[in-house]
Amino acid sequence: MRLGLALGYWGRGPSPDHVPLAQEAERLGYDSVWTAEAWGSDVFTPLTWIAAQTSRIKLGTAVAQMAARSPTTTAMHALTLDHLSGGRMLLGLGLSGPQVVEGWYGRPFPSSPLTATREYVDVVRQVLRRESPVELDGRFHSHPYGGPDGTGVGKALKPITHPLRPDLPVLLGAEGPKNIAQTTRIADGWLPLYWSPTRTDVYEASLTDLPDGFLIAPLVRAQVCDDVAEGLLPVKMMLGFYIGGMGHAKQNFHADLMARMGYEEEARRIQRLFLEGRREEAVLAVPDAFADEISLVGPRERIAERLESWRKGPVTDLLVVAPDPATLRVLAELNS
Repeated sequence: MRLGLALGYWGRGPSPDHVPLAQEAERLGYDSVWTAEAWGSDVFTPLTWIAAQTSRIKLGTAVAQMAARSPTTTAMHALTLDHLSGGRMLLGLGLSGPQVVEGWYGRPFPSSPLTATREYVDVVRQVLRRESPVELDGRFHSHPYGGPDGTGVGKALKPITHPLRPDLPVLLGAEGPKNIAQTTRIADGWLPLYWSPTRTDVYEASLTDLPDGFLIAPLVRAQVCDDVAEGLLPVKMMLGFYIGGMGHAKQNFHADLMARMGYEEEARRIQRLFLEGRREEAVLAVPDAFADEISLVGPRERIAERLESWRKGPVTDLLVVAPDPATLRVLAELNS
């Protein structure tokens, strides 16, 4: 099981720790470093900045939001950074949800998310292969555009720049069972948001007949500390925000996933409290047991014992969200 460093997206401004953490992760032998985006900082620019100040570590997006860019634009970003970094790019994509797609990007959330995702990946693959001009008679991503409000003179094109790697890895952030199953068919890897090594049965039906080399790379918050409850608080804050605030009360993929993992009543309570403006109560309503099983928190010995359950499962890459170099170092030592 390889280790990756997950830096996420910025808060109010850029973190001065991101580049030093990426450099330390590279020194410790971590395989990859990952950035993210929500409705603030973008995913590619920080990754390019990190690429310029590292030499070996792979560079991943977890995730680049599909609604933010047309698939050809995303492919251009990926092939450009792949060239500049000497072939270190890993392209992670995610559809996000209706609240973000329509509220932030000002676009309709696709009526068929599976079809929209499949078409998006198809176009990205065509750009990266550069075998012929990009053409797709799609429902959501037609190339050339042929809608009634178009000019009718669009021309099929292929990239001027020759991609460095036509097989640049494409991973998908998927949460629903059908989306996960499709991911195993059309992508090179899967980026689970929550992964519990004790509940792999939640995903079992979607992960049958995995292709050789398929990546499973979940995010995990890690912190070496004496007080487990204190170490779990950032995990609970993240869960409270995602389950309560990253989606509508009637359509929240994160809450639905928590429900499928055995915490339906708790997920709906967190949602209700958050949407009522009682955010502190929403965070406290996150069960310690759920926060604990999807993270690696506590003294070194406790993390060492729990890490074994992650290593025994199908996870190929553990993307570590860690607040300090010391935690990164401990995980590198335990995983060696």
